[in-house]
Parts: sequence; structure tokens; C-alpha cells
Amino acid sequence: MTAPKDISNRDELTKRAVPSMVLSDGSSSSMTPPPATNTESDPTTAAQKRFTVQGNAVVTGGAGTLGLQSCNALLEHGLNGLMIMDMDPTISQKEIEGLRVKFPKAKIATLKVDVTDEVAVESAFEETTKVLGSVDALLCFVGVVGCIDSLEMPIPQWRKIMDINTTGSFICAQAAAKRMVAQGTGGSITFVASISGHRVNFPQPQAAYNVSKAAILMLKSCLAAEWARYGIRTNSVSPGYMDTILNAGDGIAEHRRIWAERNPSGRMGNPSELTGAIVLLASTASTYINGADIVVDGGQIVF
Repeated sequence: MTAPKDISNRDELTKRAVPSMVLSDGSSSSMTPPPATNTESDPTTAAQKRFTVQGNAVVTGGAGTLGLQSCNALLEHGLNGLMIMDMDPTISQKEIEGLRVKFPKAKIATLKVDVTDEVAVESAFEETTKVLGSVDALLCFVGVVGCIDSLEMPIPQWRKIMDINTTGSFICAQAAAKRMVAQGTGGSITFVASISGHRVNFPQPQAAYNVSKAAILMLKSCLAAEWARYGIRTNSVSPGYMDTILNAGDGIAEHRRIWAERNPSGRMGNPSELTGAIVLLASTASTYINGADIVVDGGQIVF
């Protein structure tokens, strides 16, 4: 969009030029062609190929519990190269070394990155391209939460949560998409949203986190519309309460009881239960899934 010369002058608004989205025509020569017919005669092989994860992936927040579980699952389904970006990848050095031992044919690397720093992110993706050769998938797990009554929330805390969860996700998505467009091969972007973007959590007050995740859901839809013509599919998963260290401790025991009581499944989720949706959206089985959000919460938000 061409900005008016003086935004304080309303008359200048009438002189602005607004760009238009370009959608794919879906032809065989486009970046969104129909998939080739599966001619595999062996049903076991055909089933395995249906959920194949190809190429290289960047996983932000990949040193956390949910990120590591998903990294393992992606590698199980054929991922060739993995770049784990995190504020401190060394916190899970033992687990990452374990992945290297388990998947000796895969190239697994790590980078320390602050996702709110666009210069650092750009540099990290440049390094990723050099190390892995391409960026074919991006999975954004990075995020922070803050539970505080909105009357008492310091504005810097609000800005930090929004900056990391929402702006950081966009910065990484833009950097990944630029590589995918330059490669001419398309790709997959998966945001980790939350049930918090769909409903107000109870009983804990966490307005900033909820708003940041609701914004992720809309960001996913916007980028799905804009970037499909490049062969880039943009989707999200919305986990419910997962049984990780972030939801552990005696201090939130009562909250955990309430969360379980209000869930039709009667419990929190195991981190491994998120990996199916993650693999699906990154795999060859999802060539026509774009702009979708998969809720993985045991039924938490049906009430």
C-alpha cells in the first residue's frame, strides 16, 4: 500500500493506492496443482507415503516440551533436516543429542534466536538455508503466558506477550515465506495457537495471552489467503491444557482440578497427543488444507 504523504491530512487518504490479493488459478502450471494420482500398489507403502514429511523444517521454541515432541514426530515421518530455534536451545541439549542419535541420517542443528528481533531472525534463516539447503516448513511453538488481573497488568507485560506470541510469529513466518518463494517450491507454515484464542480461560485471568492467540488465528487466515499462490499452506493447531512444566506445581493444583472437571475427557493432554495434528499439517496428506485450525483439547471448548 502506498502511504499518504501526510497521515494527519485526511485529504491525502483519497490519494492512496491499495494493493489487491492475487489468488492461484489452481492449474497444473500453478503452485497449487491437484496432486498426482497415487499409483502405489502396496497398501502399506501407500499409507506410509500419505503422511510423509519432506525436506527441512524450522521449529521455533523447539527446545520446549511440545516443540521437542513434535520434532521427534516429524523426524519419524521422514523430515530430512531440522533447525531448532530457541532463546536457549541448551536447556534441552540432552534431548536434542538424543534426536541426533535416534535419527543419524537427519541433519539437526540449533540456533539461539530472539523471535522479536527481525534482524536476528533474518540472520537465523539465512544461516538455516546455508546449513540445511532450504526451508520447507516452519512450526512456531514459541510463546509466553502471564496470568494477572487485567486491572493490575503492567503495560510492558502486555506488550511483551503480544510481541513474542504474535509479532514474533509473524516475523518468523515472513522470513520463512521469503525463502519458500525464492526457492519456488512452496512450503508449510504451522502456528501454535491455543484454545485461549477461541474462549476465555477459567478460572485464571490472562487477557494478553488470550488476545495474542486470537490474533494468531486471524494471522493464519490472512497469510493462508495471501500466500497460497506461492504454494505456501498456512494453518494452526490450538492445544488445550497440556501436561507440561508450564502447568505443573502445587500453586496451580486447584486450577488443574477445575480444568479437568470442565473437560469432557476429564484430564489434561499429553504432549505426544499434539503430534498427530502437527505431522498432518506438515505432511503430503495436507495438500488441500489451508487456513485451517485444528483444536486438540479433549473437548475443552465445547462448553
